[in-house]
Amino acid sequence: MANKNVTDMTVGNPTRHILKFTIPLLIGNLFQQLYNMVDSIVVGRFVSAHALAAVGACGSLNFLFFSLSSGLAVGIGVIAAQYFGAGDEKQLKKTIANSIYVLASSALVVTLIGLIFAGPILRLLQTPDEYIADSINYFRVTSIGILGVAFYNGVAALFRAIGDSKTPLYFLILSSIINVCLDLVFVLAFDMGVVGVALATIIAQAVSAIASIIYAYRKISYFKLSKKDLVPDYSMIKDSFRLGSPVAMQNSMIAVSCISLQAVVNGFGPDVASAYTISGRIEQLVQQPYGSLGMALTSYSGQNIGAKKQERVIEGFRKATMIVLFFSMIMLPLFFFFGKYICGIFVTENDAAAVITLGARALRITSPFYFGLGMIYVPRAVLNGCGDTGFAMINGLTEVVCRIAFANVLTRIPALGYWGIWMTTGLTWAVTAIVCVMRYRGGKWKYKALEH
Repeated sequence: MANKNVTDMTVGNPTRHILKFTIPLLIGNLFQQLYNMVDSIVVGRFVSAHALAAVGACGSLNFLFFSLSSGLAVGIGVIAAQYFGAGDEKQLKKTIANSIYVLASSALVVTLIGLIFAGPILRLLQTPDEYIADSINYFRVTSIGILGVAFYNGVAALFRAIGDSKTPLYFLILSSIINVCLDLVFVLAFDMGVVGVALATIIAQAVSAIASIIYAYRKISYFKLSKKDLVPDYSMIKDSFRLGSPVAMQNSMIAVSCISLQAVVNGFGPDVASAYTISGRIEQLVQQPYGSLGMALTSYSGQNIGAKKQERVIEGFRKATMIVLFFSMIMLPLFFFFGKYICGIFVTENDAAAVITLGARALRITSPFYFGLGMIYVPRAVLNGCGDTGFAMINGLTEVVCRIAFANVLTRIPALGYWGIWMTTGLTWAVTAIVCVMRYRGGKWKYKALEH
């Protein structure tokens, strides 16, 4: 039985396809970010500001560990989109079957690393003694949920590859509702603190993974796999790692650079750490339209390069750039004039007035760089969709060098001090965007499609 949401994006209006595909992704990503937002609000308001900093100290680490497993879903999605665009159902089913082995093996390895090395890693990052115990407990619990994250992202990538961005949304909505309810139960009713927040998140992630797998098997013909399909194809597994590993490594390098910056942040004390956590949570929401547009472009580009329609890929890039410019111009005045009120959602002014003031000024520093942030996602998505995922390593390295270099220079300038933390973020976005656009304009992506 075929899914009515499956879309062939190799024909029809590119802008309409991209926007139609992006909107469900955006809604889904906003619900996914609701996990982090609710965690932060519940911890900040009902536990303590230090507990909020404890959760924030794990943010980059969680991103790193999730990236090592779920980043491979991008490679799987690229292969599936190109086979779908080429009309090769046999190879598409083989891609789906072999994704099981890729995702399971990577997720289990990463989970074990997180459980065993949580303490040493967080101590290496100079996490303050006031909340390091909470940080360790939070990180260990969330590590247990990596398998759910990997499988949900894998199934969602496969849905997107065949032009369906709506179905994953339904499971994220369900997951978000579960997460919110369990947050309140575990923290308010059972007084479990940061452990309760982490536990709520991994339960919600597991539900979304299991539900999406069951639905895919029952409703999508491509997911009805025979025993023959399930025989490991080591060439296919190798291709999945070849295309997915650079993306996973890119995200991992970005996470490492963020971890390095977190160590700098921790050195300025709990107030700055809490403000950095709040501004980071807010900007995770800002990035969702860019990220959603990027995921849409990856699937759109993958299908069209598989169908050998390069001109449609170019047109998609141009339309997406205009969408990024429009959104960035809307966000700038919003954060300049209302940043204080937005930051106040996370903590009460009576308890953390200094944190709110710091967070509001931080948003004024970073918001002029939002167009650069968006122009990381657009060219990178096109390159990934066309199979030029090797560039991801260059992209990740650029962010690592910029974030570490800028942080260590700018925060040591007396006139800037800890404000250099947020200047580092903005300048890193700008430089990385320039590198991404240069790679796209170089045109190597035109020759990276898989042989069909």
